[in-house]
Amino acid sequence: MLIIGEKINASIKSVGRAISNRDQEFLAGLARSQAEAGADFIDVNAGVGRDSRENATAIMEWLIDVVRNATDKPLCIDSDDPSVLKAALDRYKGEKVMINSVNADPERLDAIGRLTAQRHASLVALVTKDTGIPKTAKERLDAAEMIIKHLELVGVKRDQIYFDPLVLPISVDSSQGLVTIKTIEQIKSFYPSAKTVLGLSNISYGLPNRGMVNQSFMLMAASAGLDAAIMNPLDTKLMGMIKVADMLTDRDPLCKGFLRAHRKGLLSD
Repeated sequence: MLIIGEKINASIKSVGRAISNRDQEFLAGLARSQAEAGADFIDVNAGVGRDSRENATAIMEWLIDVVRNATDKPLCIDSDDPSVLKAALDRYKGEKVMINSVNADPERLDAIGRLTAQRHASLVALVTKDTGIPKTAKERLDAAEMIIKHLELVGVKRDQIYFDPLVLPISVDSSQGLVTIKTIEQIKSFYPSAKTVLGLSNISYGLPNRGMVNQSFMLMAASAGLDAAIMNPLDTKLMGMIKVADMLTDRDPLCKGFLRAHRKGLLSD
């Protein structure tokens, strides 16, 4: 399973303060620790939506430089502003890159889809429309169909797309865990060359023992065909469970990854 480290996000108070204070040491350390823990991509979200576009762009460019100087892991550039994404992609010279994110809004699909095609990037696509988050798996699949048709028109290939089937807090609606699992299954059935990704910790928001909930849901999602997770790679137990999930879903030939993690002492009961 592809791991996208979620910790460099301005919505986290300590990270937001570090970005505001230009605390390069703190942010670089956070990038390195996620890379060392096994993250495949580092998500970079400067969280500057209320600032001017020029300032938002400058902050994102600065943050990209900080993270790139700390680790050579590829970045997942996370912004809701296409102009900020374009500037960030121009700044970032890594060969591999992921864009986070787009939804079924035609204007965003066109602008961000063209950036994706030009850069040969991977793209996180939320299966939601401008009317809000669909409540059923069928409605989410309809959004996925709209997204894939539009992206293909601007040159994005299916295997570049990481559909986010949207996981809502189970504490708000107890049906949403199963709706998300069903959505993953259907996306993998209808679009086998496309991929799926989840913001894993959303499922446990508002609950106690969140780690247990996240781990259990990850195993269910992996069984349904989940390809990637936006998550905290510093959660060592969850990272160990992902090794188990890869082994149990035939993504770890001869159990080599699991045994390697065992020998390194990375697994715990």
